[in-house]
Order: sequence, then C-alpha cells, then structure tokens
Amino acid sequence: MIALDLEHLNKELRYKTPEEIVDWALKLSKKRIVTTSFGSYSSSILNLVSKKDKNINVLWCDTGYNTSETYEFAQSLIHKLKLNINIYKPLIGRPLINSNFGLPSIHNPKYDEFKEVVKLEPFRRAIQDHQPEIWFTNIRFGQTNYRNTKDILSYSKDGILKVSPFYHWTDKELDDYLKINELPKNENYFDITKVLNHRECGIHFQ
Repeated sequence: MIALDLEHLNKELRYKTPEEIVDWALKLSKKRIVTTSFGSYSSSILNLVSKKDKNINVLWCDTGYNTSETYEFAQSLIHKLKLNINIYKPLIGRPLINSNFGLPSIHNPKYDEFKEVVKLEPFRRAIQDHQPEIWFTNIRFGQTNYRNTKDILSYSKDGILKVSPFYHWTDKELDDYLKINELPKNENYFDITKVLNHRECGIHFQ
C-alpha cells in the first residue's frame, strides 16, 4: 500500500489538469492499471493514461451482456489507442448463467448473486493477477451518491490507490475533451449490473 495524506493531496490536486494528475501518479509506482467498462466517456481516461504509459494494463471485466454497440465501440477503441487490453469474463458461460438467474431485476433476491458471477468475481481475479498499487478510474462527482463521497484520490478496500483524474469534470467538459482529441463516445452503453445510472455495479466497493 502506498501511504499518503489523501486529504492534503486532494486539495493540492483539485486545480491540476488531468494530465498533471496522471503525471504525478505515474511516479508513485510501476504497478498500475486502468479499468474500463467501455462506457460513455471511457475513451477519455483510456486516451489520457495510455498516452502517458502505452504499456499500462487495461482491465475490462466483460459481463457478456453488453450491447452490440459497446462491443463494436470497444474493438474500435482498442485498435485506435493500441490498448494493452486484459479481458476478464465470468467463469461460467452465458447459457448456464441465464439458466441459473435469467435476467433478474434489481429487486430479485438473485440479483446480487448475478452481479457476483458476471462482474465482481472476474474483477477480483483481475486484481489478484495484476496486484496493482495504482488504479486509474473514471469515476466522477455527481455520478452516484457513493462516488460523491470520494475524490481524485481514494483507497480501495484493499488499499490500492485509486486515481480519478476527471473526478471534478462535468459531462460538458468531457464532451469537449472528446471533440478536441477526436475520440468516440459510446452513446448506447448499458450496464446490466447497474441498470440505473445512479446505482453502483459493485466494483468500486471492492
């Protein structure tokens, strides 16, 4: 674990650019990852971090339930940015998952078990494989109540330093970033482990 005074550092980094934040974080450790769901604004964090470290491990926990547009978007972005992609999938196939769970609603008692199988177990496996000390994410203030309690820097449950360079940015600012950098936006993203935008899939509780 990289022990830091997060309260002090978050105040210092508040008015730094995302590029400056990433430059600062990269100096802390070579054991670093960036996670993605290939969601709406995922190209922003992937472009920013991969420009600074072209070999950084990009972790994607593919539930197998993404939209066809998301799979096309992912393949296009992996090629465009030449990402060092590491894909983690559920240990059991979709037919068996469907047989066991169907597509449970958020009110179904099996919903948490469904999320565990398709998202959380693959994520823990990815973290175990890579043993990161730095975890770049694209969480932002205003996305969920839980994320509003975080900041640019925070610690995961296991003590990994999470770095969110765009934490204080608005959708408008990210749209401008995508336009300036000629990056695509995933307009048809849907996460079956969240369903509603204000919900958490559970990864950031880990």
